[in-house]
Amino acid sequence: MEDPKNDTPAKTSVDKTTVVTKIRNLKKSFGDMEVLRDISLDLHQSENLVILGRSGTGKSVLIKCMVGLIHADGGEIEVLGYNVLTLSPEKLNEMRQQVGFSFQSSALYDSMTVRENLEFPLKRNLSLFDKKELKDLVMTALKDVGLESAVNKKPAELSGGMKKRIGIARTLILKPKIMLYDEPTAGLDPMTSTEINELILSVREKYKTSSIIITHDISCARQTSDRVIAMVEGHLRAEGTFEEIKQTQDPDLAPFFKY
Repeated sequence: MEDPKNDTPAKTSVDKTTVVTKIRNLKKSFGDMEVLRDISLDLHQSENLVILGRSGTGKSVLIKCMVGLIHADGGEIEVLGYNVLTLSPEKLNEMRQQVGFSFQSSALYDSMTVRENLEFPLKRNLSLFDKKELKDLVMTALKDVGLESAVNKKPAELSGGMKKRIGIARTLILKPKIMLYDEPTAGLDPMTSTEINELILSVREKYKTSSIIITHDISCARQTSDRVIAMVEGHLRAEGTFEEIKQTQDPDLAPFFKY
């Protein structure tokens, strides 16, 4: 049975007057396949926005377009005041340092220890090499995700849930203003999924981040969201709170809420 205390997100209040990401009429195709079809949405300050949909509906492509990992075919993307589609490589890197991307696979370097994985973005992006400062920042990030004891382990020694946590820690270490979570509970058992959902809430509570959470996991959507946008075949089909979306009669969305 699911814990009812997780039915609502953490207490941080959403500032609906401040938009940190604005997307308008976004389009993306791969060959003849239209993946994103006139997508428009806003992300507000301190908001947890869940984009819910089946696998293959374009959810991950959307957030990769947001940070310039995939170039959109048309539309507008504004992130923290940056016009993403027109940024120079230097400005794109400047923007990316303020946006944390938690990859579905965790994207840890297998040859590095946890410590080295977390030090890497500090050295690369901030040119930080002071040993004491690196150690302090690494241990603080690991404390945030409850894994200080894993500091000297290699990724092969970690469980799937631990890898997810370390991936989030590596993202948090640069203190981003926006967090992007790509299928954060994919492949995890229900108990570990709940722990990751709680971590997403605690990150928002501590750092006041704004977040987009890509998921097809209805429990993740229920536990973490302030607002849900349902995506079907490259279109945004419905928008509202989790409870509002749950009442939908849309035949493409109703199956999510059967169980």
